Amino acid sequence: MPKKLPQAEMPAADYAFYGLVWAGTVLTERVDRALTKTHDLPVSWFEVMLWLASSPDPVPASVLGNSTMLSRSQVSRVVDALQARGLVTRTPSARDARSVEVSLTTEGHRVFTEADATRREVLAPVFTDLLDEHDMEALGTVWRKLKAAKENAPTSG
Repeated sequence: MPKKLPQAEMPAADYAFYGLVWAGTVLTERVDRALTKTHDLPVSWFEVMLWLASSPDPVPASVLGNSTMLSRSQVSRVVDALQARGLVTRTPSARDARSVEVSLTTEGHRVFTEADATRREVLAPVFTDLLDEHDMEALGTVWRKLKAAKENAPTSG
């Protein structure tokens, strides 16, 4: 078996960063495989549906672009695909004539509920069953700090 460097030989910040990247990659690949196989639903589609399902009101397309880990053009393509499958609808915004709002259809809510159960089942043995409430809160704190720093960073033109 190839030898690996132990944590002690790597600076803590590097180890923490690598750990975040590793965990995100491994967990995302695991969820993507399960959702695609079971529901023909790539993880990027599920992510958009997750944000829509968590909102009681239709979501402006621009807000989806700012909320997901996808680019605005990727969000647009995902919404197109979800709409083609009858899982979302686009409606003109009542607040901004230039904007559209996206919401899950009844079928979209049904598919999301089933896919979410699959996601939770796949993650349980490698994530939620391994981490306690304190671990989850700590990860949430880290995520909020990193996201806030990104949102408060000056944008380059």
